[in-house]
Order: sequence, then C-alpha cells, then structure tokens
Amino acid sequence: MINLRDIAYVRSGALDLETAVRFAVDTVGMAEQGREDGVAYLRVDNRHHCLALVEGESGVLSSAFALGNEDDLEEAEKELQLAGVPVLRGSAEQARSRRVRDFLAFDDPFGNRFELVIDQAQDTRPVAFGRPAGIVEFGHLCVDAPDVREAFGFWSRLFNVRVSDWIGDWAALLRIDAVHHKLAVFQGNSPGLCHINFQVQSIDDVMRNWHFLEASGVEIAQGPGRHPQSSAIFLYFHGPEGLTYEYSYGVRLIEDDDAWQPRWFDPAQPDSIDMWCGTSKRVATQPQIRRALGQDR
Repeated sequence: MINLRDIAYVRSGALDLETAVRFAVDTVGMAEQGREDGVAYLRVDNRHHCLALVEGESGVLSSAFALGNEDDLEEAEKELQLAGVPVLRGSAEQARSRRVRDFLAFDDPFGNRFELVIDQAQDTRPVAFGRPAGIVEFGHLCVDAPDVREAFGFWSRLFNVRVSDWIGDWAALLRIDAVHHKLAVFQGNSPGLCHINFQVQSIDDVMRNWHFLEASGVEIAQGPGRHPQSSAIFLYFHGPEGLTYEYSYGVRLIEDDDAWQPRWFDPAQPDSIDMWCGTSKRVATQPQIRRALGQDR
C-alpha cells in the first residue's frame, strides 16, 4: 500500500504566462515565489509552491502527492510496476524544477498525470499574498475520469485512499487523512484538472472574495454555496488557461475511519451539490496535456 501524506502541487501549462501569473497573484491572491526557466512558482502556505505555471502549451501537466521518504518512493515504484502501471523516475533537473529531492511520474488508467514526491521544499517565511483573500492553505485538487467507480478502485487498491462520499456516478470524494477529501474525481469524458482548492479563514472571506471577483469581472462558476458532503462553504471561479479555482471554508474532518459510513447523494436532487440549492452546473476542466513519461520539464 502506497501511503500518500498530502497533496504537493499542480503543474499547469500557460500559453500566456504573464496573464496567468497576474491573475493568480492579483485576483486569486497567491504569492509569486519566483521564476526560473519559464516556470513561475505560486505559494499560499509553507510549501515552496503549490502551483507551478509552465510557459508553453495550455493545459494541466501533472498533479502531485507527497510521500514520506526515499524508502516510500522506492516501494511505490515497485508497487506501481507490479500493478502494470508504467513509472518513470524524474531527472535531477526535473526534480530541481519541482523543488523536490526526488520524484516519480505515472498516469492513472484514464490519462491523468500524477507525480509522487519526497522532500518538497518548505518555506517558513510569511506568505506575501497578492491581496488579502484570507487563504490559509492548498486544500485539495480534482481530476476528471469517465468512470469514477473505476477511478476509486484504482486509488483504493494501490494507495491509502478511502472514499468519504459519492455523488451518484458523478463524483468520488476521496481522503488520505482526516480532511473529508484531498482528491476528488469527477465524471468527464477526458482526463484533466477539474479545479484546485484553497481553504480560507472564514465565511466572511468567501463572501468578500465573491464580491471582489464579481466587481473584477471574473466568471463565477458556482456559489457561494455549501456542499452537503464536506459541509464546506464554497465559491468556484474560472481563470486564464482554462484553470478553475475554488475558495472554501469549514471542510468536514473525519477523525474516526471505522465509524464513518460513506454516503450516496443523488445528483438529480437540486441540493446534492449545493445544500442552498444554487446552480450546480459543471465547472470547466483544464485538459490534460498528453506527453510520454519523462517529456515534462
């Protein structure tokens, strides 16, 4: 069993790097950590970065999870290979670009690219946020797959992933620790990044951000609303390059695994996505860039 410790980062391609960075900083509120070789690093917490915008083709490049140590990485490599999943160790140059000591890359059965990393660089300095959005941490990430049940089967067979709740056959909300979900899989015809989430300090931050985004002419995809599964108050909005962002507050913690029974929500019910019965239209997904393992810089 491969023990995922936490989410680490997302790498996303940007055809117009400057516009994507400016939106992440000035609108989302992230801190620009620096740039190197066409890669801009964005930060919101103690991680060196949680979003790397890579100049080039528009689309998601990879999503990453952190492992504990070198032994865990070697064991993960063996387990994936035994399961018939092609795996490739990153080069020293690629690891440097990701600000990790070592990593490996693989694709899930649907073509979503993932990376497993060790020793992600930390930064103890206060975060120089682009604006006061109230962000406290990188909360979760969401990918698309045509069959969410099959996706859960893949993750639960190989990783310490448990299902918290189902939204019919539309979504599997998956946890690796006490947080209700760190990974969500939504039904979609093609692989891609559905959204990235940032937790904020209070419901007031969600509402202030809503008004700020509307005044700035940003397209609101969903919300403000409240998810009945995680109990989080949410706001989704679209940014450049097809990247969807989410602010949320008040996510449920599942402290007792044995006592928790996953629930099934009917997506046909108007309050299955938003218990306040707001719009539940599908947010836009950033398509996965298809490249052979090892081709990403």
